[in-house]
Formats: sequence, structure tokens, C-alpha cells
Amino acid sequence: MRHRNAGFKLGRNTSHRRATLRNLVTSIILMDRIETTITKAKASKPLVERMITLGKRGDVHARRQAAAYLMTPESVDRLFAVVAPRYGARNGGYTRITRTGARKGDAAEMAFLELLGAEQELNEKAQKRAEARAKKREELQKQLEEQTPPAGEEGQES
Repeated sequence: MRHRNAGFKLGRNTSHRRATLRNLVTSIILMDRIETTITKAKASKPLVERMITLGKRGDVHARRQAAAYLMTPESVDRLFAVVAPRYGARNGGYTRITRTGARKGDAAEMAFLELLGAEQELNEKAQKRAEARAKKREELQKQLEEQTPPAGEEGQES
């Protein structure tokens, strides 16, 4: 029986579990989406929701509570300036868990934990990454063309 056994232990001791969850929450606030195991996603979802609620309150005490939990000052600033205002008219339900299948190494069930309404920012980030990749590919192609002499000039010396 599982009577009175609420919560997720995640196979860690208390301090390690707390650090893991703090890192996950900080990463979600900074990047809008993370891929992790389903159990970790379910464990960190209420913590992310609580941080966004603190961000919506917006007073000094809420900022100090968020700063005490989040790992970096940048995440606190982003929470209060970008993430929380996005959900001004919404009462809870700020995150979504989307299952992605099994991890290759150990077959752990993986999932995306993402903030709702962040699709536009995520699409912009993906587009910038694609443009950067294309630019890098063009530069490499130019370097290869400069290094290899044209066909027909090899071995001809007079």
C-alpha cells in the first residue's frame, strides 16, 4: 500500500533531489522548454507553476522568494520581466508535458516540459539556429573550394 507516500524521491537523497529540481526549474524559466524524464517533469511541474505565480505577484517579497529558489539572477530577472507577464490573464496551467518516447541509452521514458505560449520564442530560436548553421555551412564550402585546386591543374608544372 502507498498510504501517505506522496511526492517523488527520484532515487536521490534530499539535498540532491532539491538541487536537481532547482536546476530543472531554473532551466525551464531560462529556455522555455527542456527534455527530461517523465518523472522529473511531473515532479518539477508544480514548482515551475509556483515560480510563475510568484512572478505574477511581482512584489519584493515574491522576488526574494524566487531568488532563494532559482539558481541564477538571470533566471529571476527573466521570470519577472518576460515569463510572468505572458500569463497575466491565466489562472494556473502554465506548463505542458509532452511525451517523446524512450531514451536510447537506458530506455527511460522522456518528455518535454515546456511553458505554454512560448512557441513563438522557441520558433524564433530554432530559425536563428538554422540560419547560423546555413551560414557556417556556406563558409565551410567556400574554404573547401579555396583549398582544393580546380581539376586539370594538378600535376602540371613547366
